[in-house]
Amino acid sequence: MSTALYRRYRPESFADVIGQDHVTEPLMQALRTGRVSHAYLFSGPRGCGKTTSARILARCLNCEKGPAPIPCGECDSCVALARDGSGSVDVIEIDAASHGGVDDARDLRERAAYGPALSRYKIYIIDEAHMVTPQGFNALLKIVEEPPEHVKFIFATTQPDKVIGTIRSRTHHYPFRLVPPLRLQEYLGELCAAEGVAVAPGVLSFVVRAGGGSVRDSLSVLDQLMSGSGDEGLTYQGAAALLGFTEGELLDATIDGFAAGDAGAVFRQIDKVIETGQDPRRFVEDLLERLRDLIVVAAVPDGASSILRGTPEDQLERIRQQSAAFGPGALSRAADIVNAGLTEMTGATAPRLQLELICARVLLPGAAGENGYAARLDRLERRLDMSGATPPAGPRPAASARAPLASPADALAVAEEGAAEPAADASPSREPLPVQPRPAASMPGGIDTDAIRRSWPDILAKIFTIRRTTWTFLSEHTQVLDYDGTRLLLGIQTEGLANTFRRGHHAELVRQALSEVLGVEAVVEGIPTVPSARPVSPPADAARFSAAPSSAAPPPAASSSAAAAPPPAMPASPARPDVAPERPSTPMQRARAAVAQEASTRNASSSSSVADDSMVSADDEDIEEAVAVGQPVISLVLGGTVIGELDQ
Repeated sequence: MSTALYRRYRPESFADVIGQDHVTEPLMQALRTGRVSHAYLFSGPRGCGKTTSARILARCLNCEKGPAPIPCGECDSCVALARDGSGSVDVIEIDAASHGGVDDARDLRERAAYGPALSRYKIYIIDEAHMVTPQGFNALLKIVEEPPEHVKFIFATTQPDKVIGTIRSRTHHYPFRLVPPLRLQEYLGELCAAEGVAVAPGVLSFVVRAGGGSVRDSLSVLDQLMSGSGDEGLTYQGAAALLGFTEGELLDATIDGFAAGDAGAVFRQIDKVIETGQDPRRFVEDLLERLRDLIVVAAVPDGASSILRGTPEDQLERIRQQSAAFGPGALSRAADIVNAGLTEMTGATAPRLQLELICARVLLPGAAGENGYAARLDRLERRLDMSGATPPAGPRPAASARAPLASPADALAVAEEGAAEPAADASPSREPLPVQPRPAASMPGGIDTDAIRRSWPDILAKIFTIRRTTWTFLSEHTQVLDYDGTRLLLGIQTEGLANTFRRGHHAELVRQALSEVLGVEAVVEGIPTVPSARPVSPPADAARFSAAPSSAAPPPAASSSAAAAPPPAMPASPARPDVAPERPSTPMQRARAAVAQEASTRNASSSSSVADDSMVSADDEDIEEAVAVGQPVISLVLGGTVIGELDQ
């Protein structure tokens, strides 16, 4: 029968104790200088090295070549107190949980008067010292305060506040701490290498999380995994199943569903959690930790790797992509909801119901009142932000400068009116650029709707290199709805934008990018997700373009009194149908008229020294796309210059 892992690798010197340098270094220095106290108090969480350090201190004190900071390991005392030693009669370990009464204290006091049998000191290690009764502590007080020269006391406890103050004041108190995750993970890796066991990426992070920073608990978990491992070593799936942690793919699909607002995808993942027998509370804990990682990446995009230590680089890149799909307000709100739900799940009789309610609250920021304003504003900002001039650093472009919204109510009013003003593509070329074919990327487990949604940022980045107008259109107005193996269905915000998607080359470009990134050949279709409800503008504001040249002087401002007085009645002029100019009636006609007017104005004011590229010209395709993108007001950008706004 094999010995437990935490016993086989129990430290034998202070140099072997990990994560407690703030304790081991002062103790070693005290041994070097000979300033050793008569009583010590070691406190801290379980499994962090209190009792082990007490044994090492006893070994150092009774070493024949000491007291020394490093025991020689050769003398009779060092051999007896070694990891596999038989023990020494002069080092007495007492479990205070069963020997904490007055009688036990009196017996200890009487035997302490006798000198050591073989060693330099008689050392008492009192474990779980907080279990000693107040009467027992009072019985020990006199001998702890003034012990014989040959007696040393070492108290070890997880609750130092329960040790009476008169005892604490007569000891040197050293607080132990939990070992940092990165240091503990490195130590576990060293032990696996020493044992000759292969470890898959991500397994040791599971062990560290299960151990909670305790070395002994982590070694017990690792020992359990090693006992059940085969020739392949410790696998990620086996560790996740045995320890009850959620697999990364399940968390990724849930987070992607939250980002896309796809309730169907989220509840499919909940069903997988229940059907695979996982603990819903553990799933919520893992979900909360993932949201914390997303918040860290959003707050510190360049230094996230230094904070999320131990996270593989591919998983860190995936977290960056997921973080970009949220706004900071949406992430903070989701984390608050999940955290509150985790508290409510304590003792819940229907954990699945609690999990479904948590996810429903995350998916419905509009139903959260004032608490959901930040998440709703994040969604609105992603619609308003538009930048087609620079390539995206991540899955979406950087936000352009704009005027701040006065209040949440104003922001919601803007959202209801649909007042987004995207800029059309200023690139002179409207044809897709040729793309060199490359081998299709292989993805394990096949391609489904969730896989397409996870890879959508990569697909958009590919479309950006082909045609920026299509990338601008898709990044702001579309989302992945469904993929059945042969058809990719995209949801587009309004009926007008969906018609524009069908008429142009957008579907073909999406199909091309889908083939380049994922190696998937599918028919791409777009359908509207919101019925078109375009507000009707008053006749007086129907045209936003000015027919006058740019050099015309503005009319003088009217006085306040004149503004207050009603306008005088004007005599009706006879109709002149033969000379009245025909007013453009459709957006396309008004756009063509605006282009012609701008071209006439610029050509009339230009000289022979003006370059030809300053002239304004556009074909019907340019005008049609400029008219179709954005509701209800668009900015028509032609020849690199904004020439006006058109009310549709």
